[in-house]
Amino acid sequence: MGQTRPAASLQPSFGGKFFHLLWNSHPPLLGWVAAAALLGGVYLLYAWMAYGLSGFPLDDAWIHQTYARNLGTLGQWVFQPGEVSAGSTAPLWSLLLALGYRLGIPYLIWTHGLSVLALGVNAWLAARLSSRLLPGRPLVAWLAGAACLAQWQLVWAAVSGMETLLFSGLGLGLICLIAGREPSSDEDRKAYRELEEDVGHIPRSRYLLAGLVGGMLVLTRPEGLLLVGLMALCFVFQSRHRLHQLALTGAWFGIGVALPVLPYLVFHFAVSGHPFPNTLYAKQQEYRAVLDLYPLGQRWLMVVRAALVGGQVLLLPGFLFAIGCAVFAARGHTDVPGRSRREIMLLLAGWWFTHLTLYAWQLPLTYQHGRYQMPVLAAFVTLGVVGSVQLHDALRPGRARRIMARTALTACVVTYLVFLGLGARAYAQDVGFIEGEMVVTAHWLAAHTPQDSLIAVHDIGAVGYFAGRRLLDLAGLITPEVIPIMDDEVALLHFIETRGGRYVVFFPDWSPAYQRMAQDARLEVVFSSGYAWTRAQGRENMRVYYLRNALP
Repeated sequence: MGQTRPAASLQPSFGGKFFHLLWNSHPPLLGWVAAAALLGGVYLLYAWMAYGLSGFPLDDAWIHQTYARNLGTLGQWVFQPGEVSAGSTAPLWSLLLALGYRLGIPYLIWTHGLSVLALGVNAWLAARLSSRLLPGRPLVAWLAGAACLAQWQLVWAAVSGMETLLFSGLGLGLICLIAGREPSSDEDRKAYRELEEDVGHIPRSRYLLAGLVGGMLVLTRPEGLLLVGLMALCFVFQSRHRLHQLALTGAWFGIGVALPVLPYLVFHFAVSGHPFPNTLYAKQQEYRAVLDLYPLGQRWLMVVRAALVGGQVLLLPGFLFAIGCAVFAARGHTDVPGRSRREIMLLLAGWWFTHLTLYAWQLPLTYQHGRYQMPVLAAFVTLGVVGSVQLHDALRPGRARRIMARTALTACVVTYLVFLGLGARAYAQDVGFIEGEMVVTAHWLAAHTPQDSLIAVHDIGAVGYFAGRRLLDLAGLITPEVIPIMDDEVALLHFIETRGGRYVVFFPDWSPAYQRMAQDARLEVVFSSGYAWTRAQGRENMRVYYLRNALP
């Protein structure tokens, strides 16, 4: 009679142990996702009830939708059918959106669902990291997760159609995976030990997985390389006295990063001759005047100020205090938990600092509610909450400390609620702007231009999705030839003529070059969006020009 294996067969599977960590951990992921869905739903409902609007607050969201639709329905990585381009800044996000088209799910439901899920995961990870930094204090974890969840820019991002929260979540997950090695409860420690037994040599699997997460971070946005580099420095610090372990760690992490990133680099080199999407180079060219106008220090302050608009500004003292604790007070820790907590703090702070510094150096843009600063807000909030609690603990116990704590907590709650309301109104106005300018113009082009028209347009998102016409991209995302001449209206018009363009679409007050181009006698206005809100802000409406006397 053969031997039986009753005990092993009844043990939970590897997948079961993994999902235990997701669904039964404290705080639970499912609760954060439900709360995120509620907040995102409030923003969507407000936009619909107040203005009758549904859509996205950025034209770039329609760029992702166009790439995703073409991939999901045609099986082609193109913005325009038959024309391979390197215009997607966030290919991983476009791939996820394409799955919705492939499954036949309405794009608004699928897109907002993914983003709301990402917001919940961000809050859950913020809570997990906080519980690692201050173990045994579950209230701190709840506060960090709630602050992340109620951060108005992140709720705005959750219904923006953009990759912001996917990028932020992958970054927090990478930090949690490597630096936060100590489980926060006895139950989780047991589950982690069982996971280690199942996967064998846990450092190997952990660092390979971390590399894959880092690679996906880069595929979400190229500046993810900053955090990948910080993680590499973390490995060097961890294993600086064990060169053999450092070599193994670096090899497995590097393999994980290379698996998704190498095809990404090869594709962009083959299509455009550059390692990264055209957007990276086009944006720097378009806004290079800002670099000449302000010194680096002033640009850095501008970028940081944009990242502090909201209740998170009240967490700034705690954020700075936490950094001080990590750099000075924690230097004496030699135990593993102490080193792990120090790594988390320095990685969160380092990611925030390097991300904002990179943008201050190369692309100091603060418009659209600081959209380029949003990806590191969750890191700031997490460390800010933890540092605020540490600062409270450092004060002398007594009545004064209790009063200060209650006052600070009340101020944070009130400020967060006020900005959540202001954010909902801003979101509705932003969606209205895109719908009233870009989407309306796209539908006009679809109805009033010949099917074979070649249209030159600065904002290609909604036009590319709805118009169904061939496009020349004046911003350079899918037409990189215009990047060197985008500030020269004479060269732009000549380029449009030589390529056979008949219609030109842009905001006449977008830039000095466009102001001059709008005065060219060859351009005849044939359509203006007429959106009243834009005019009320003192700006010009989007216009469609017919290019007369164009070359045949």
